[in-house]
Amino acid sequence: MASERERLLFAPRPKLHLPQAAATASRSRHLPLLDEVRPIDRRTRPVHCVWELTLRCDLACRHCGSRAGHARPDELSTEEALDVVGQLAALGELEVTLIGGEAYLHPGWEAVVAAIRAAGMACAMVSGGRGIDRDRAARAARAGVESLSISIDGDEEVHDRLRGVRGAYASALSALRHGAEAGMQVAVNTQVNRLNMSRLHRVLDRLLEAGGHGWQLMLTVPAGRAADEPEVQLQPSDLLVLFPTLMELRARCEAHDVKLLPGNNVGYFGPYEHALRGGIRSACYADCSAGRSSLGIEANGDVKGCPSLPTRNWVGGNLRDHALVDIWERTPELRHMRARSTGELWGYCAECYYAETCKGGCTWTAQSFMGRPGNNPYCHHRALEFQARGLRERVVQRTPAWGEAFDYGVWEIVVEPLEAEEDDATCRR
Repeated sequence: MASERERLLFAPRPKLHLPQAAATASRSRHLPLLDEVRPIDRRTRPVHCVWELTLRCDLACRHCGSRAGHARPDELSTEEALDVVGQLAALGELEVTLIGGEAYLHPGWEAVVAAIRAAGMACAMVSGGRGIDRDRAARAARAGVESLSISIDGDEEVHDRLRGVRGAYASALSALRHGAEAGMQVAVNTQVNRLNMSRLHRVLDRLLEAGGHGWQLMLTVPAGRAADEPEVQLQPSDLLVLFPTLMELRARCEAHDVKLLPGNNVGYFGPYEHALRGGIRSACYADCSAGRSSLGIEANGDVKGCPSLPTRNWVGGNLRDHALVDIWERTPELRHMRARSTGELWGYCAECYYAETCKGGCTWTAQSFMGRPGNNPYCHHRALEFQARGLRERVVQRTPAWGEAFDYGVWEIVVEPLEAEEDDATCRR
């Protein structure tokens, strides 16, 4: 019998024409600022900004949270973007990562990179790699891109299926080579889901061949187009297999001087926590970093504490209306995590041993699954606790996403006996 993974891989797609983000201007204009600036708001400063320079894209990824494709109708001009660079530096940013869509499809991307570097900040770029040929890689290096991270989500079969374009895998590998030849550090980022969890070692093979320095892994979250194929999502109990796999991958990475970076939504607090995150997560920042050490900017100037957070719920203001420092210090959306407490936790997270430390973990994951933060089933500790009781959690989509960038549906948690579902064992090995 064909494995569950193979069934998903070759199943007909749910939509022939992939939905792209609606061509609407920012709905976050002219939002009011709070009067009071608390000491913690002045004391807390982001160190890393992820900036969606344009939503225009030359791929059609089926797991794209922003439903990228067309540019937003009101994207910042190059002149406006250069002004934002100065505001980022004044706020104390240390590193800016340019994303899209595809950042290189913004007409002023090279000028923005050069300005970031001139302002004393590090600059990285994340790309699907389709348009990173030898010339564009050389231009990126000359402008000042220090690290080029290419998205690779499995072997060719799986990658092209997820990326929605035949030849995307070959282009991604070429982009890694071109980036290294141009003198940039190269890295890989991977979304982990049911199609590729068993093929992660193959991704690492390609990274090592390219001489990469880092690999970031994150769980695919049902936001944007990823919400349109709920069966591709990992289930919480899949973490019982994923985390031992991550430890195997970490050992291989360490042997080749590659830094393995589990994303913030790959959580939390099982027996491998210190080994996987000891060097990148402190006790003071063990929960969501949005609006604390991180910052996200959308191409039209909307600002949120994390680039992945849903626009509808988490944009604090727009850079055409307010200075970045005011949005950072004086909007409830950006200040939310600074005052986060266990009071907003619910479900299992409210009673968890790690509640005070974790506070529900990744807000993007909880919001995209449960419709609100405070209860996140994608937690290794939680899966182990259910396993010890002979149980597992399963998430089931009840309402679909509505069709905008960073949208989401609502899912329900079902608790069932651990042995209730064994037909996907091949997928999870």
